[in-house]
Amino acid sequence: MQAPSVGGVMLPRGNGESIRLSRGASLTDFAEKINANPASLVAVMMNLGEMVTATQSVSDETLQLLADEMNYTVQIVSPEEEDRELLESFDLEFGEDEGGEEDLVVRPPVVTVMGHVDHGKTRLLDAIRKTNVIAGEAGGITQHIGAYQVTTEVNEEDRKITFIDTPGHEAFTAMRARGAKSTDIAILVVAANDGVMPQTVEALNHAKAADVPIVVAVNKIDVEGADPTKVRGQLTEYGLVAEEYGGDTMFVDISAKQGLHIDSLLEAVILTADASLDLRANPTQDAQGISIESRLDRGRGAVATVLVQRGTLRVGDTMVVGDAYGRVRAMLDDNGNNVAEAGPSTPVQVLGLTNVPGAGDNFIVVDEDRTARQIAEKRAARERNAAFAKRTRRVSLEDLDKVLKAGEVQQLNLIIKGDASGSVEALESSLLQLDVGEEVDIRVLHRGVGAVTESDIDLAMGSDAIVIGFNVRAAGRAQQMAEREGVDVRYYSVIYQAIEEIEAALKGMLKPEYEEVELGTAEIREVFRSSKLGNIAGVLIRSGEVKRNTKARLLRDGKVIAENLTIEGLRRFKDDVTEIREGFEGGINLGNFNDIKIDDVIATYEMREKPRV
Repeated sequence: MQAPSVGGVMLPRGNGESIRLSRGASLTDFAEKINANPASLVAVMMNLGEMVTATQSVSDETLQLLADEMNYTVQIVSPEEEDRELLESFDLEFGEDEGGEEDLVVRPPVVTVMGHVDHGKTRLLDAIRKTNVIAGEAGGITQHIGAYQVTTEVNEEDRKITFIDTPGHEAFTAMRARGAKSTDIAILVVAANDGVMPQTVEALNHAKAADVPIVVAVNKIDVEGADPTKVRGQLTEYGLVAEEYGGDTMFVDISAKQGLHIDSLLEAVILTADASLDLRANPTQDAQGISIESRLDRGRGAVATVLVQRGTLRVGDTMVVGDAYGRVRAMLDDNGNNVAEAGPSTPVQVLGLTNVPGAGDNFIVVDEDRTARQIAEKRAARERNAAFAKRTRRVSLEDLDKVLKAGEVQQLNLIIKGDASGSVEALESSLLQLDVGEEVDIRVLHRGVGAVTESDIDLAMGSDAIVIGFNVRAAGRAQQMAEREGVDVRYYSVIYQAIEEIEAALKGMLKPEYEEVELGTAEIREVFRSSKLGNIAGVLIRSGEVKRNTKARLLRDGKVIAENLTIEGLRRFKDDVTEIREGFEGGINLGNFNDIKIDDVIATYEMREKPRV
């Protein structure tokens, strides 16, 4: 049976056959599978109202549309499956120990420390490693992901434990989301004086989702008001029952500051690992593992911290990590010492890669540089195609009415961030009281105080939520991440405006008119006082460009201090200029507004008319 002709060309019509295509495939790839001319498929797409070129990467939905029209069934191959097939094409396999039972040896457990902020996670690692990690941290907050190995004595036998030091459960989950099974055991740190806090529950849920055993470290037993028994009772409600209460979770009372009972905690980790897990690996095969963190070092090039999971990694081995590859030029342990080889569960820094891999990328050792290059190039091309094809359509307030009518969502998910807990609670309470009928529910997935973070965007991506920032802005790379992933982030300074817009969207009355477009941000490095002009900010332009006469707001620690400011004066050295671009320094005068401090951020924006949809 033939499909109707397009431009005089008869197209082969399927009988429901299944076609396997990778994410981001083009019409040319589709045409090869059905033995058709790519140009004719371009014509078919035009008839369907889609303008697509033959070599352009297209979305899964477009491939599905074309397959339905041609009477084929399309199967989009998952990235994990595609990667497995790619390695199999080179006679390689990731995630399996070679040999038999006799080749496996016991490996150290890999541990992640999690818990509420300021409950002593970093100080605990500090006490474990007997070195001062905190001294190098900005404000006592962990800024990076590292990995360290320590030795403890259990039953008169030296046993090693590897710690992955993450900046919180967000990084832990981000790595897990990429399929990286990096952690064997989680230590949940709970302060004895504070008890279970919101982030404690978050961390606990993340650990349970990863299906890893949990050891609870009840910290700060030496401070006033400490009540370890209360902590045990609180955690019983979340399914963690202490051994002394008849459960199977080990609780250890410690003081990271005083160094009390740290050995007991390490022993509990080893005993939990021995009782719950079969931690063995083959040290004689080619090394495999995952990348924990990576960075670009000015003197040494790409530096990646990797965790060897099976096999032994040696200097001189050729490895491929995600879409990076190279010959291992040198390896450093967690103390910065050169090492020649690293066995299972050993973390090392690797030098010699062509570029910086991502956290959670798996690595594998191959025989030839050419094989490594081919795998890395194919992975990079796959990622690039998938990115080109990714036309994320997440729920926004503008299209909410259409999605509701189509029955695609029955509830509006919200994430609320604000400058104070009172205003966040007031906004949440007002939104939950909105009466919009029985067809749709409003659900607040998360609320918190402080700037909108990458973690909030992550949560919004996974649940099609809309993020509301009340008197706060996006911090760091969160704004770019939201734009890239299509997450709708709304900023408000008046509580009633937020309520009215969401109510209007739910009732199908919202019509967009103007949208705010961020132009650039400037960090204040110095404050100069002028008797004629008032305070002048000496700034470094952090992103975009800052233009004279544009609107601005002043941020301090991620919170909005002042709105509706104007860039009245802009100077480069002694010259008046109309704009200053990213990376350059200059001076900014905000007119009559003089309440500026060093480290404040001036964010400039303009209102642009938004096309009606």
